[in-house]
Amino acid sequence: MDNDNKDFDTDTESEESFEELLNQTDVSPVYLNPGEKVEAVVIKISKEWVFIDIGGKSEGYIPIDEFVDDEGDITIKEGDTINAYFLSSRNNEKLFATRLTGDTMGSEHLEEAYQNRIPVEGLVEKEIKGGYEVKIAGNTRAFCPYSQMGLSRVENADQYIGLHLTFKIIEYGEKGRNLIVSNRKVLEEERQELKDALRESLKEGMTVSGEITSIRKFGAFVDIGGLEGLVPVSEISWGRVDDIDSLLSVGQKVDVAIKKLDWEKDKFSFSLKEILPDPWNDIGLKYPEGSSHQGKVARLAPFGAFVTLEPGIDGLIHISELGKGKRINHPREILEENQTIEVKIIRIEEDKKRIALTIMSDEEDLEESDDYKKHIVAGDKKTSKSLGTLGDILRKSLK
Repeated sequence: MDNDNKDFDTDTESEESFEELLNQTDVSPVYLNPGEKVEAVVIKISKEWVFIDIGGKSEGYIPIDEFVDDEGDITIKEGDTINAYFLSSRNNEKLFATRLTGDTMGSEHLEEAYQNRIPVEGLVEKEIKGGYEVKIAGNTRAFCPYSQMGLSRVENADQYIGLHLTFKIIEYGEKGRNLIVSNRKVLEEERQELKDALRESLKEGMTVSGEITSIRKFGAFVDIGGLEGLVPVSEISWGRVDDIDSLLSVGQKVDVAIKKLDWEKDKFSFSLKEILPDPWNDIGLKYPEGSSHQGKVARLAPFGAFVTLEPGIDGLIHISELGKGKRINHPREILEENQTIEVKIIRIEEDKKRIALTIMSDEEDLEESDDYKKHIVAGDKKTSKSLGTLGDILRKSLK
């Protein structure tokens, strides 16, 4: 009985294995229309061709030149997944391309490229009125307007001349004799693909690397590889920023913290200061109450003067502290912006990031401050005169 069961199990397993093999081999070949885009896996790389698996019983090949960079290195490897466009089939062999070049296309493919939005490779030959003359598909001439070259406004027209770039045909007229192409469309699609991938991986609070692409009065734009966001001027430094250009430059590599990701409105904000140490950490140790420091008058307001002790650390001298008993109408009667002065710490509110200051405006105040420091450091209790001076200082401070 046991032997019969074993034979039955073996037969069942054989039938299942045979059925699995049959299912694996019983796959219909893939039929494609010219210009159709597919996702494929690289299965082999030779000296001239890259062979791809497009599913079913179907394979295809792409000229390897499409995957060689400016240094002559191959940019893909076996097992990679790529997107490709079907061009034609000969002897049951399917020719694909990631973009149409002079080697893989002729003028007869231009309409297919236009209808199916297949990228074409072109040589920017010269500048003409309103844009550039571009040679594609061997000797076919096309026109690329300034607005369709690159992602940003063309500042130096000569920078593109002589370059081999990828374009999309956006207008096809007079049976291919009137062609308008766009490099911008290609770059926008590439950027969108990168952005879609980044959406899965980016989170607010992360630190990422990027490059400054432009600088404005209100901040700097940073590209983190497919996504561009703004570093507002308030997020550049812990201190006040009067001249962004003195701190940052276009092309500069920077690390930024992600402040906000608004995918719906396509708005993203970053911070440079978030990855720097907060100068308010241990503020009480650096600026103990009663200590005196030099500072620079940063701003005058009707109620007082803001004084910068160090970048990111500002304190306020209330207007009542400026007149020394005399009523004044505005701090400008006593101080001016950018003036360096000696101040004393009256009070620190660390949770609110506030420092109250008073001005040390005459020699008497400076002497009292020095005397106060000596008593705090040395614990001097020798003479009644010294004690009286310290008492005067404390009473004045409390007052």
